[in-house]
Amino acid sequence: MKRPENKKGSRVEKENGHGGRSVSERLAEWIASLRPEAVPAAARRAVADTVIDTLGLSIASIGTDYGKAVLAGSTGTGPCTVFGAEGGRDPFSAALINGTTGHGEDYDNTYEGCPVHSGVVIVPALFAAGEAHGLPAERVALGMAVGIEVMCRLGGIAHKGIHTAGFHPTSVLGTVAAAAGVAAAMGQDARQIGNTIGVAGSMSSGIIEYLADGTWTKRMHPGWAAQAGLRAAALGGSGFAGPRTVFEGTHGLFNGFAPSIAPDFDALLAELGMRWETARVAFKPYACGTMTQPYIDCAVRLARRGIAAEEIVEAVCKVGHGTVHRLWEPVASKIAPPTAYAAKFSGPYCVAAGFIFGDAGLAQFTEETIRDPRLLALAAKVRHEIDPANEYPANYTGHVALLLQDGRRVEENQPQLRGGVREPMSREELLNKCRANLAFGGWDADRADTLANLADGMFTDARPFSARAFASA
Repeated sequence: MKRPENKKGSRVEKENGHGGRSVSERLAEWIASLRPEAVPAAARRAVADTVIDTLGLSIASIGTDYGKAVLAGSTGTGPCTVFGAEGGRDPFSAALINGTTGHGEDYDNTYEGCPVHSGVVIVPALFAAGEAHGLPAERVALGMAVGIEVMCRLGGIAHKGIHTAGFHPTSVLGTVAAAAGVAAAMGQDARQIGNTIGVAGSMSSGIIEYLADGTWTKRMHPGWAAQAGLRAAALGGSGFAGPRTVFEGTHGLFNGFAPSIAPDFDALLAELGMRWETARVAFKPYACGTMTQPYIDCAVRLARRGIAAEEIVEAVCKVGHGTVHRLWEPVASKIAPPTAYAAKFSGPYCVAAGFIFGDAGLAQFTEETIRDPRLLALAAKVRHEIDPANEYPANYTGHVALLLQDGRRVEENQPQLRGGVREPMSREELLNKCRANLAFGGWDADRADTLANLADGMFTDARPFSARAFASA
């Protein structure tokens, strides 16, 4: 009797899973063949920029309440550096702590097409692997390039699918990407890498219920993915077998975490080594959710016109359908966020903050600021309309229209994500962001230049890797 085909991924599973090499096997073969010198300059630069951005954010956040909590709850000692903290930890603890603090303010790098935060998964995982195993710095750099590339390409398959199912793509996809990056750094062969990726699929996790009350679990997800990737690489490298069809199988990663999509695995496999998505990572100008950023730009520009908040009758934001359940609903908790963390994922709050303060940095997301009466009064006037023509997630745009008391309608449009591939940050802008984050964490802001020099030199450094030079004040 002929077995019924699962409508999602069934063709790929038959052709690549049973009639030839699976998706993970093809990916593993490319990873195993890659050498540091084959990574092009644009991807190397993006890796270095990601290191600079991630370390600055981790150092800024280590002294926060959640930073102290994850530090206290991850006590295993070892050779691995915790950014901004004294003493070493075991690799799993270091990866968990560094990933959590790096992502804690939602100010870290992202990827257009699917908002995966690669830096705060891949940098902590590879820094921990490098120190734990005494790997050459150039191998750590290679592993970061591979991990970021795999994570972005997987995001290009997922689009909105993982979020729609109630999961966090950074955590789900980051686990697999971190495992692939660590496997590459350690020089695993294609069979070992295939097992590593297969094992990692069973370690992926991360629900987005933090949206209900603004609690902390999203902050933990990148660190969890980083340490899980390390564990998967250890098992796969030791011969522990994982499923060949981890991606395309009936019970594989995409059918499990993104059942609404029909995955196109060309997004993962096409032009590997020729087209580098790593070079397309985006860096955030504001300390909040990726999709709110263009709307903040609009609000800042509207305020510069000299309009007073009290003149505004309503502010209407045209949005993509896929953003509504994260940024705009339920309305009551979005116009008056229960916590400073919840405010980072509130469209009304972020628009109001941009208008009132002219910024949405670390200072705009504190427990004191979210109770500012003038800000809350404006947030209550902000509403959304779904725009069927909105390009999300292929492009992140913003449009804010104000209706004023005198009957005028004024509006601003932001056609792309500032800091993204269409409007990238310069190295100096990224360094200025890092300087501010280092200063926030009590460091000398000029250390940003030292971090940049160290990051830029990793691909040509054959010496054993040590994160101490990066993370010691």
